[in-house]
Amino acid sequence: MKTKLLLLMAIGCTAGSALAQNNKNAPMMKKVEAVEQPKKYVVYQVFTRLFGNKNTTNKPWGTIEENGVGKFNDFTDTALQEIKKLGVTHIWYTGVPHHDVIRDYTKYGISNDDPDVVKGRAGSPYAVKDYYNVNPDLAVDPAKRLEEFEALISRTHKHRLKVIIDIVPNHIARNYKGLTNPKGVKDFGADDDTSVEYARNNNFYYIPNTPFEVPTSPDYKPLNGEVNPLSDGKFSEFPAKWTGNGSRMAKPDINDWYETVKVNYGVRPDGTKDFPELPAGYDEKDYAAHFAFWKDKDVPDSWKKFRDIALYWIEKGVDGFRYDMAEMVPYEFWSYMNSSIKMKNPKAFLLAEVYNPKEYRNYIKLGKMDYLYDKVETYDHLKAVIKGNALPDALSDIQNNMSDIEHHMLHFLDNHDEQRLASPEFAGTPEKGKPLMVVSATISSSPTMIYFGQEVGEPGNEDAGFGKRSRTSIFDYIGVPHHQRWMNGGKFDGGQLSNSEKALRDFYSRLLNFTLNSSAMLGKFQEIQSVNRKETQNYDQGLYAYVRYSDDEKLIVIANFSWVTTSRIDLIVPEDIIAAWKLTDGSYKVKDQLYGSSTVLNVVNGKGTIHLNIKPSESFIFKL
Repeated sequence: MKTKLLLLMAIGCTAGSALAQNNKNAPMMKKVEAVEQPKKYVVYQVFTRLFGNKNTTNKPWGTIEENGVGKFNDFTDTALQEIKKLGVTHIWYTGVPHHDVIRDYTKYGISNDDPDVVKGRAGSPYAVKDYYNVNPDLAVDPAKRLEEFEALISRTHKHRLKVIIDIVPNHIARNYKGLTNPKGVKDFGADDDTSVEYARNNNFYYIPNTPFEVPTSPDYKPLNGEVNPLSDGKFSEFPAKWTGNGSRMAKPDINDWYETVKVNYGVRPDGTKDFPELPAGYDEKDYAAHFAFWKDKDVPDSWKKFRDIALYWIEKGVDGFRYDMAEMVPYEFWSYMNSSIKMKNPKAFLLAEVYNPKEYRNYIKLGKMDYLYDKVETYDHLKAVIKGNALPDALSDIQNNMSDIEHHMLHFLDNHDEQRLASPEFAGTPEKGKPLMVVSATISSSPTMIYFGQEVGEPGNEDAGFGKRSRTSIFDYIGVPHHQRWMNGGKFDGGQLSNSEKALRDFYSRLLNFTLNSSAMLGKFQEIQSVNRKETQNYDQGLYAYVRYSDDEKLIVIANFSWVTTSRIDLIVPEDIIAAWKLTDGSYKVKDQLYGSSTVLNVVNGKGTIHLNIKPSESFIFKL
């Protein structure tokens, strides 16, 4: 979830430190292991509710009975094997924690959710209702929903894939109710002093003596106006709490995250911190030192609650987390939380949704995040290029300016928040997205993420009800047509794909598997764009080129973002690179690592050139 304004409120993103102490219910910590060396990873984000749905009805606002829903069990051995073969190392199962949903599960002891404070019919995965259990929609037997997810964790591990789930620390569902809390765990807000706006150990912020009011709009009716006994324009909450995006109004705006309430991390309403700073120099210390710092400190209650939630799932075998809107929570909390996780599992994969480039290093170095979204710079610029609003050249400066943290900046072109890569609002066709994918996956050592269906050109064309076209809806029961054709009724063999869709998936498999096995992907980046832009004849606007190299692998990458122009050029490999590669004058065979074509690098007087014809939307990864 992200606000369209991306407003980083002082209450959520003030830098500072925190006080923490292990509570006695926390699991025992294992001996610290050596930190794993950097590797190239590929994350496959899958919206769990939609992945296995075979129903193709796609009625706007449709029910489960009308539109269907996927289950944990749909991730069969065959499905997981095919995902692995695509070149994937980690699966992010999005929408697993039990969130609000408009469906009657009362016979399982689950209270009904009020449509007035739920977005869509299937509900937002970022309005979590019970952090110690999973979405009952995803289980064949909702009474055994946790066991079914545990089986999926085991099945995923069997195929040598790691499991990532969401943690949403900034906010929880307005009607949070922990039905399956472990012994000794109290619900959020259970001990809050609701007579005051703020107290350090309150889990929420309050609007004292004021009832909550449901937001209204002439353009929106819950469930599209469908009659529901709970849909009456009212929701009982007294006193009202601050809303998840920080609104302090008892009646939030319809565009606020009104289905959620903001969690208090010990940041006062004026933005000042109610916990101590990390000492100077802790940006250079490892997670073990951070853990030791917090061990004898007292911390706000919300810190302990979320740490215990994370460690609960680590105990279940989850290998990492994607943290929603992490910069709306102070990074001192992340130091506390992430160091606790790393002490339990040093290889845990910790990914944060962060959009403020000025804060990147704080969340990596002080917050101990492994990876952050590279959305605002690399993603946004690639989107501008393919839409014809920018030249690709600025990618070089983006990469060079992040050289100290580039391994930590996860690259993607598609996810649940963004417009589908193949949609008319983005690249327009899956093929036009291919050069973006080559650059996104190869320009740095950072992990690459793709969103299920991206590899077969899913454009997100459906009007799902609450969710509209260009994004695959996370709020509705809906089918994902291109993905369903690959799923082929549960065979997961691509049997219904068109030839172009099969070719696209083959492209993704070739590219992703190459990045996993290339030592140059962990080596040096150097742009050769500027010299070619200046000196190469017919170097068209849509071209972008760079080299990646290690001691034992030398790569020359060029992508053509143009979808109309074939470029015929003599690509320059400048003298400093030829010297770094220790090449003497002569001819050297170079082979494309995507499709196997070969050509020649000619070195004359210490300067290299490659004669190329590069078609629209074509890319080459030449290996020396």
